[in-house]
Amino acid sequence: MIGQALGFLLDTAFSLFVFAALVRFIMQWSRTAYAHPFSRFVIAITDFAVRPLRRIVPGFRGYDLASLVAAWLSAVLLLGSLHLLGVRPMPGTGGPAAIVLAIAFLAALHVLRMALYLVMGLVFVQAIMSWVSPGSPAMFVLESLTRPFLRPVQRRLPPLGGVDLSPLVVFVACQLLLMLPVAALERFVFGMLIA
Repeated sequence: MIGQALGFLLDTAFSLFVFAALVRFIMQWSRTAYAHPFSRFVIAITDFAVRPLRRIVPGFRGYDLASLVAAWLSAVLLLGSLHLLGVRPMPGTGGPAAIVLAIAFLAALHVLRMALYLVMGLVFVQAIMSWVSPGSPAMFVLESLTRPFLRPVQRRLPPLGGVDLSPLVVFVACQLLLMLPVAALERFVFGMLIA
C-alpha cells in the first residue's frame, strides 16, 4: 500500500518533469517567446537538469537535445524506481543487464508516449481557446507551441467552409501512433524480456 502511494507520487513528479522538459524542447524548436510567464516557469523548473546536460549534449540544428535527454533520464529514473519498489517490476529472467536495457528502451517509449499526449493536449487546448478566447495572451504561446505540428497539415489541407481541420488530423495521427507503433514496440520489449 505504501509502495503504491510512493509509486504514484514518483510517477506524478517525474511525469510532470518529463512534460516540462518536452515543452522546453518544443519551445526552442518553435522559437516560442521566453518573455511569457509560462515560458519562464518551464525554464525555471527544468534548468537544474538541462543546463548541466548542455555541457555534455550539444544542440543539433537548433534542436535542444539536452531537454530530450533530461526527459529520457527522468523516465529512466522513474521506471527504475518503480521496478525497485516492486510497483512496476520488469518481467523476465534476463538478469540485471537485460532489465537495465529494458528500462532504458521503455523510458524512450515512455517519453515518446508522453510527447504524443503533450501534442494532443496542446492542440486540443489551442483549438478550444481559439473559439473561446482568441485574443488571450496565452494564445500566442499555444499557437507557437502547436505551429510545428499544425503548419505541415495546414499546407496540405486548406480550411473547409472556414473551419481549420488540422487540429483534428494531428489529434487522430497522434492517437494512431499511440495505438500502433508505440504499443507494438512495448509488446516487443516485454516479449523479449519474457522469452
